[in-house]
Amino acid sequence: MDSSLTRADIETRNFITHVYQWMSAGLALTGMIAVYMAANPGMILALARNQLLFMGLLGGELVLVIALAGWVKKMSATTAAGAFLFYAALNGVTISMIFLIYTASSIGATFFVAAGMFGAMSVYGAVTKTDLTSMGNFCFMGLIGIILAGLVNIFLRSPAVSWATSILGVLIFTGLTAYDTQKLKAMNVLGNEGTDEDKKEAISGALTLYLDFINLFLSLLRLMGRRRD
Repeated sequence: MDSSLTRADIETRNFITHVYQWMSAGLALTGMIAVYMAANPGMILALARNQLLFMGLLGGELVLVIALAGWVKKMSATTAAGAFLFYAALNGVTISMIFLIYTASSIGATFFVAAGMFGAMSVYGAVTKTDLTSMGNFCFMGLIGIILAGLVNIFLRSPAVSWATSILGVLIFTGLTAYDTQKLKAMNVLGNEGTDEDKKEAISGALTLYLDFINLFLSLLRLMGRRRD
């Protein structure tokens, strides 16, 4: 261990490690369930044909995200962990629909590109001395814009709007990855290491980065993915 590190540095490093451990666990669970669904095409087709069920699952995901983001501090650590992993599992079910649209090889290639971009921006966010608050605020406003554009495009069905929002999505979630990584240091409460509060803070940070990665991946997939014939 580097003797030049202070106790605060060590606690912060441990906290960030726990955040990435939880995020990795969530992504792994999502990926395993999505791949399992893809290996059983009948399950994905059944989900695609039952729009009510699919929309219900999406609604459940939204409720879980709001609950975790808004009330994680009021939950027990066990409940927060269970809710996060359940959300990741549920997302694996809904995200498996991409296997009906894109080839498995292009999904895999896009995943590795997204992982590389996410990793690079995470490192940048962790080491830069520049305050990324302004960039984060700008990206958040952009996020609201692409959500609204996406809702409007449900009715317009414009390929140009879809293409533009995908490009903006890549830029926005790349920026948010760096910003949210930088925020991790501020999230950590010194002297809290090993407590339930520390675990809940790590889960909250993991959820934020998990959402950044998933949305970056999906935005890239809409641009790079090769559609099935």
